[in-house]
Amino acid sequence: MGYYIEVPSSKNKTEQLIKLHDAKEVKCPELFSDVPNDKALICVIDNGLFEAAGYCYSPNEFREFKFDRSSQPRKWIIMDKDLAEKLSGYKR
Repeated sequence: MGYYIEVPSSKNKTEQLIKLHDAKEVKCPELFSDVPNDKALICVIDNGLFEAAGYCYSPNEFREFKFDRSSQPRKWIIMDKDLAEKLSGYKR
């Protein structure tokens, strides 16, 4: 796992991404292919002291986030793919 999106505060990242970048909270998709081609899937994991907003850029990356055996709470959001790639530093 390696591409993350930073926002001003280390907590409440889902809400910040919604407010700042027009993201939308969704249920975790069953399959990576369920995500529209023009959207990026972001998994926000609560690590206690901070939250991490990881970009699920591939089916393998999605599986890593979805099936992580830790008990850390997570939320799922979608947002514009080009913007997510820019914010995370991901290069196609």
